[in-house]
Amino acid sequence: MNDNKYLENSISSLKLNKAIIDILKENQILKVNDLWIKNRTYLKSIGLTDSQIKDIIIKLELIGLDLNKRKNK
Repeated sequence: MNDNKYLENSISSLKLNKAIIDILKENQILKVNDLWIKNRTYLKSIGLTDSQIKDIIIKLELIGLDLNKRKNK
């Protein structure tokens, strides 16, 4: 289990663009943890582009989370 303090925050706290947030919400991804547990393949399957997924990865890395589950220092 990761002890990152951001996991229970709303995905809107990541300050992603509205199109990304809308797609995530349509797929019941409402908290940072809901997003963090997904993988790139799943995100593509719900309609996100490579560019949008890259934005998500960057935003997660900024708060110390990696989409591949490796805890950043």
